[in-house]
Amino acid sequence: MKCFYFLFVLFVFSSCQHQNDRKILELLKKWEGREILFPDLDVIDSVVKDVNWDYKIVTYIDSAECFSCKLNLRDWMGMKQQVDSVDKKVAFLFFLQTRRTEDLDYKMKWDAFNLPIVFDVQNLFCQLNHFPEDEKFRTFLLDKDNKVLAIGNPIHNPKVKELYLKIIQGEKMGSINESNVLNTMVDIDKTAASLGDFAWQEERKATFILKNMGNKPLFISDVTTSCGCTSVDYSKEPVNPSESLRLHVTYKADHPGYFSKMITVYCNADASPIRLKISGNAK
Repeated sequence: MKCFYFLFVLFVFSSCQHQNDRKILELLKKWEGREILFPDLDVIDSVVKDVNWDYKIVTYIDSAECFSCKLNLRDWMGMKQQVDSVDKKVAFLFFLQTRRTEDLDYKMKWDAFNLPIVFDVQNLFCQLNHFPEDEKFRTFLLDKDNKVLAIGNPIHNPKVKELYLKIIQGEKMGSINESNVLNTMVDIDKTAASLGDFAWQEERKATFILKNMGNKPLFISDVTTSCGCTSVDYSKEPVNPSESLRLHVTYKADHPGYFSKMITVYCNADASPIRLKISGNAK
């Protein structure tokens, strides 16, 4: 079965139009089945030495990278919820090579981030394992023996997330085109909303309702807008089958004029990404 995982990973990164497939192939061969070594730190014993974990997802970020843009705390919490819906015996562990911990501590509290983070000041983790220079290959799915089953960041690459979930769920890979195993179906009450005419200094709001019509939980991984004048508020909790999620869209004009703005919803639905539109005339 590991061979299927390996082929799928190759497909994932090749499909991203990477410039050098041969280097990817060599890197994957090097890391396939390799044991990840952990420094002897008491702070991680509950994760590394606990034999009750079925899998571990481990990521490493060094001081040369932007922690705020690379770590994606809220996205990782969403990933944890999604993994727990498949198997609650999956550990998450983050190694950050930095001395600047105050800003990260504040951000972790702000985002209610409760997954274990190790501030690896001496960079012991990387010294033990000699991780690839390419940051895309510094996140690993490990088995009980800390051996690599898959490599890649599931937050930055949806196909890597799909692969991780397939392995954790115990799905047989079959064809690499079989991509809807973990997907659900969504019904949307509307895809466009007119906010009409209004004074440009006023806020206007619209609500879109997404109903989970499938038999898997619906997870929203991200919602983006076409400009900063549009914001979206929604629950970050998974949406169970037959339940609904409300996306509350707020528009605040910077100046008078007609507008048409796009909201893009990324989720584990067959129709993803879902594109919604608001329009109106701010006078």
